[in-house]
Amino acid sequence: MVLGLRLFVQAGTLLLVARMLGPHDFGAFAGVASLAVMLGTLSTFGTHIVLLAEVSREPQRRASVLPFALSTTLICGSLLFALYLLLATTLLGEAGIGISVLIALGLAELILQPLLNLPGVEHQGHGRIATSQLLITLPLALRLLAAGTVWLLHPVDPLRDYAWGYLGASALALLIATLSLRQAWPALRDWRLPRLAELRHAAGYAVLNLTATGPAELDKTLALKLLPLAAAGVYAASARVIGALTLPVIALMLSAMPRLFREGQADPARSARLLRWVFAAAIGYSLLLAALLWVAAPLFDLLFGTRYQAIGETIRWLTLAVPGMALRIAAGSALMALGKPWMRVGFELGGLAVLAAAAMLLAPRWALSGMPLALACSEWSMAMLGWLLISASRRSNDSITTAPPVA
Repeated sequence: MVLGLRLFVQAGTLLLVARMLGPHDFGAFAGVASLAVMLGTLSTFGTHIVLLAEVSREPQRRASVLPFALSTTLICGSLLFALYLLLATTLLGEAGIGISVLIALGLAELILQPLLNLPGVEHQGHGRIATSQLLITLPLALRLLAAGTVWLLHPVDPLRDYAWGYLGASALALLIATLSLRQAWPALRDWRLPRLAELRHAAGYAVLNLTATGPAELDKTLALKLLPLAAAGVYAASARVIGALTLPVIALMLSAMPRLFREGQADPARSARLLRWVFAAAIGYSLLLAALLWVAAPLFDLLFGTRYQAIGETIRWLTLAVPGMALRIAAGSALMALGKPWMRVGFELGGLAVLAAAAMLLAPRWALSGMPLALACSEWSMAMLGWLLISASRRSNDSITTAPPVA
């Protein structure tokens, strides 16, 4: 039910905002918002994943992680906010986005949303998956409300008004999330800076958060740089459709991760069986989804309107990336839960490099088919490499487990 709600909310928000802004402004908005989302993955510096792992193993460990997780998030988020404004006003200046919009998006994605991750993963670590998913969905639902309000009011500058509604949605969601916790956050006087060992432990998770989000966001920023604004808007809307419909794979991995954290080292046989089921479900769902999207693609031309010409054709090109995307999500989450964060970082960094190189090569030549092809190359390269790394890691663990003791 939560998954269905999240899918409905994301689809409704995408449709409202895309039609409200038009392809030109939507392409600009999507590009700068994607930059904020990518940088925002570094705001917690991986401490929310440390919190998830520790709470999954022993709930009382929460008290030792939260004091430095909160301070780290605020410090890193503030520094990244300044970097975001610098990059958005220099590298993406041609988008013509006003500074007030950049400030609103930056505050939401670089400070408020990272703080919201902390109560979300705490609920997840306790096995309260539905509550965790509701907290993830809450800011999205509030953004839908903001988009609907702007749509009805027809303001002079809908992008600016929606951006501030976007910020308000994150602020209200954070307030509700902190009130939902059974134990309040530690008082400010109990916060502390992380120790060097704690930073080293979290560093792998910090980088993998960036590389995990990159394939879903970097393409919109690249499209803003490489395509005309209207074409970038059509591509961004198409890619958001695909991203929303892969939510079941993400939900599957979120449900499986607490078990994988617990059993990855203690019970390799059960962990292997769980991984086989996860990958089978991911590939089955993604192939079905790709087939349905191919057939239903002309409907998106009607949904988005005449200003989004060729969106149906673009979605058909993007179906090539769907199975690779699902397998990449599954492989990345599995490696993280099995204690191999740097392996995940490696294969996703390679995928991002493939995405950037392929986009620069293909997008200027073939525009709306070039970007989907670049994304497909990236997703499939990550899926295959991720699967190979999981297999190699399990063989290594099996050889260690079965090795005879040294006399």
